[in-house]
Amino acid sequence: MAKDGGPDWNGLLKWSLAHGDGTNQPRALSEEDRKWFMEAMQANTIDVVQRMKEITQVMKTPEDVLESQGVTPENIEDMLDELQEHVESIDMANDLHSIGGLDPLLGYLKNSHAGIRAKAAEVVSTIVQNNPKSQQLVMESNGLEPLLTNFKSDPSTNARTKALGAISSLIRHNQPGISAFRLGNGYAGLKDALGSDDARLQRKALHLIQFLLQNNKADRSVATDLGFPKLMMHLASSDDSLVREAALSGLLELAQDKTSGNALPDQDKLKDILKSRIEGISLMDADDLHAAREERQLVDSLWKECYDEPSSLREKGLVVLPGEDAPQQPPPDVAGKMFEPPLRAWAAARPAPKNDSDSGSEKKDAPQLLLGPGPSSNTNS
Repeated sequence: MAKDGGPDWNGLLKWSLAHGDGTNQPRALSEEDRKWFMEAMQANTIDVVQRMKEITQVMKTPEDVLESQGVTPENIEDMLDELQEHVESIDMANDLHSIGGLDPLLGYLKNSHAGIRAKAAEVVSTIVQNNPKSQQLVMESNGLEPLLTNFKSDPSTNARTKALGAISSLIRHNQPGISAFRLGNGYAGLKDALGSDDARLQRKALHLIQFLLQNNKADRSVATDLGFPKLMMHLASSDDSLVREAALSGLLELAQDKTSGNALPDQDKLKDILKSRIEGISLMDADDLHAAREERQLVDSLWKECYDEPSSLREKGLVVLPGEDAPQQPPPDVAGKMFEPPLRAWAAARPAPKNDSDSGSEKKDAPQLLLGPGPSSNTNS
C-alpha cells in the first residue's frame, strides 16, 4: 500500500512488468507475492451494488437534513454523476429499482436546484436507453410526468433540455410511453422548444419530432396543424448547422407524406429559404462543403420532393462531391460496436415493435388526443 493509504500503483506496475514482460519464462508466484497482489487489487475494488445502496440512502434523506450535515447541491450532482456511471450497465440500471433507488431518483426531478433536476434527468435517460424493462419501471413509477413538467416549464433551459433527452430515451420503441406523451400535451412542449433560442433544445426537439412522425403517420397532420412546418422553415436558416440539418430532415419527412394530400405551406417562402441555402453552400470552401454533406443532400432532396425537379446544387456538382459515396450509401461501420456504451450494444440492434398506427383499421376521424389539457398532477401518465 502507498503511504497515504491508497493502492501502491507504482509498485503494482513494476511488479506486473517484471513478471509479464515476455522476456523471461513465467514462474510460480510465492504465497507472499500472491497475497501482496490480491491486497493491491482489492484496495481499489468497489462493490457497485453496495455503493448504489449508499447513494440510494442519500437520495432518500430529506434535503434539510443533508444541508445540516454540510452536503451541498454540488455534492449531490457529483453523486449522481457516479450513479450514472454505475447504471451504464443494464443489469445495474434494472437493479436500481430493486434496491429502492428509482423512486428517490425520480423525486430529484422535483428538486429545488436546477442542476440536480438536470443531472437526475440525465441519469434517468441512461437507465432507460435501449432498456425496455427500465422503461416500464419508470412508466409504472409515474416518471414521465415530472419529466414532461420540467421539459415544458422548467425555468432552467439546461434542465428542460436534459428532461427532453430523458423523454426521448423513455418513449423510444415504447408505445405506451408515446401514447402518454401525446396525452400529456407533449407536442405543445415540442412547439415551444422549436421556438426557443437554445440550439441544443431545438436539436433534441427536432430529432424527437422526426421519430414521432416516422412512428405514426397520423401525427403528421397534427404537426402541420400546430405550425411545425413554419417553425422548421425558420430553423432551416439557423446559424447552427446541426439545427439546419434536423429542420431540413423534418421538412422532408412532412413533404414525403402523400396520404393527407396536404403540401407544405408557404411554398414560395420555402423556395426562397432553399435558394438561400443553395447560395450559401455554393460559396463554401472545400472543408466546409465536406462538413455540410448531409445538408447538401437534404436541400437537394427537399427541392426535388417539393418542386419535382433537381436543385441547382446537382447542376453544380455539389450534391455528391468527387470521392464521396452517393446518398444513402454510408461507409461501413467497422468500429462502432467497439465504442458503444458497455452492455448496450445488443439492445440497440433489437427490432422495433410492430407499429399498428398505420393500419387500415385506424379511424381517420379520431380526435387528436394531444391537443387537450395534460393530465393532472395526481394522474399517471
